This record gives sequence, C-alpha cells and structure tokens, in this order.
Amino acid sequence: MKSNSRLEQLLARGEFVVTAEMGPPMSADAGVIAKKADLLRQTADAFNITDNQTAVVRMSSIAASALCLKAGLEPIMQMVCRDRNRIAMQSDILGAVALGIRNCLCISGDHQSFSRAGKLLGHPGAKNVYDIDSINQVQMFRKLRDEGKFQGGDPVKEKIQLFIGAAWSPLADPVDFRVIRLGKKIVAGADFIQTQGIYDIERFADVMKKTRLEGWHEKTAILAGIIVPKSANMLKYMNNSVPGVTVPEALIKRMSEAADQKAEGVAIAVELIKEMRKIEGIRGVHVQPVEWESIMRTVSEKAGLLPRPEIAG
Repeated sequence: MKSNSRLEQLLARGEFVVTAEMGPPMSADAGVIAKKADLLRQTADAFNITDNQTAVVRMSSIAASALCLKAGLEPIMQMVCRDRNRIAMQSDILGAVALGIRNCLCISGDHQSFSRAGKLLGHPGAKNVYDIDSINQVQMFRKLRDEGKFQGGDPVKEKIQLFIGAAWSPLADPVDFRVIRLGKKIVAGADFIQTQGIYDIERFADVMKKTRLEGWHEKTAILAGIIVPKSANMLKYMNNSVPGVTVPEALIKRMSEAADQKAEGVAIAVELIKEMRKIEGIRGVHVQPVEWESIMRTVSEKAGLLPRPEIAG
C-alpha cells in the first residue's frame, strides 16, 4: 500500500468507489466544516477539499482537510499549482501527511479571472505562480514518496504515505489531445484520476474507448465526475463558461421544462451515475453537489450507492 488510505484500500479491493466534494468556507469558521461533514457522512468514501476554487480566498485546503479528518471523514486534499512554487508544495505536502492526510489531488487551479463572479470582487489582479504544472507536481510527489527525494535531490528523512491523484478534462478542446495528457499524468505517477463533470455520456464513452486502447484504465483508477445541477441556468452557464464541460441541448431543454428543476437535477445526476457504471474502465464516480451538500445522501441513495463498504481497522 502506498498510503493505506480508505480510498486506496477500496480501489485495491475492486469496489466501485464514490468521492464527493466539500468546499471550505470564506471564513475561519471551523463549524462550517463540521456541519458539512455531518451532511456528507457515509454518503461517499472520501471527500475532496477544494483549494481556493474559482480563485476565491477560502480556508486553506490543508486546514479544512485536517478538520474533515477530525470529524471522522477521509479527505482528499486538493493542491493547486496556481498559488505555490515547488518549495511551498513540498513543504505543504509534508505538513499534510504529518496531520494524517493521505490523499492529494494535484491540479492546475482556476485562473484568477474566475474569481470575479456575481457579487464577489475576487482577486483578478493576483499573479499566477505556476512554477511547475500539475504533471510535474504529480511526478514530484511520487518521487518524494517512492524515492525518498525532494525535487531538488535532497533526501527525505522519513518515508511518507500518500495516494496521489490528478484531474482530467476528457471533453475539453482539443479532445484528441486529452488521452495523451491523461497518459502523461499516469506515467508521472497518478494513482487515481477524477474527471471534470460529464454530461455528454456518448462523447465520454467514445473517449474512454480510446483510453482503453492505450491501456490507461488498467494503470490508474478513473473516477467519472458528476456535477449535480440545480437549474437550467446552471447547465447553460457550465456549457458556456466552464472549460471542459459540455452539456447536450436535450438536457438543458429537459431542465428548462421541469416543474421542479432541483428534483430534475437530482434525477439527471442519478441517471449519469448509472450510465457511468456501465462504461468499462470507470472505477467510481466523483460527485460534486457544489455548495449543496444536503442533497448528496439523496443522490447516493437513488443511485444505489448506499451503504458504502466498510474497511477493516
């Protein structure tokens, strides 16, 4: 075992795993994490703690992950390249492991221009760091874990336990390049992959065929992203503004005509999960309720994902 995390153990056992997303608050209120943990408890196997998503300042992913762990849930700590150089990344991962965090998702991070949305002012003038990209970040953490060496070559005094993840946008343009980029992340050392939200099952199934031809599904665990929609406007926004997300017009029309759009959104998410289970090479789903944690139990139950499997110890 590379980390002995719950996520790693369940994947090693061949279970169809479920991860869910938990966003830290725009405050230092630890009680927010505790409340979200109560809503999400036993609805999934591990929980992504986002890292200043949409480039908006929030409680740090390390602190929020530690609070999640304290609440009895297994965190997947996200770490973006946008805000840290390689020194800070390695320092933060050592601190995270020392706190008992065993899963990390390596991602580039939303551009700071995304931070200005709605009533939020954000920090659109902030400077990107991007000292290294997410592929090199995965490789750096894998070397730190497996070879006991920092990126600069210095030895790590104690072996660390870490399950390393990466993100994948299979339907982002140019689509033909996406399988190649996935392969680079797997070669770099990604133990698991979480995809961007998928609504177009037919196109995604086609990309997965190409993925299987390369054998990448056998070398990592691919978890398909499911974003639970609340409204037709949300689907339209994602289709027009969120990189890598494409929403078929039929789904937008279906939501627009629904008497209860939230209920219809749950129905769509459940249908997507069931379709994902039919695709060869998909080892689980990553469900993103997007500040709607209270709906997660309903989604998991209706999709037949409950109860979640137990592990020893």
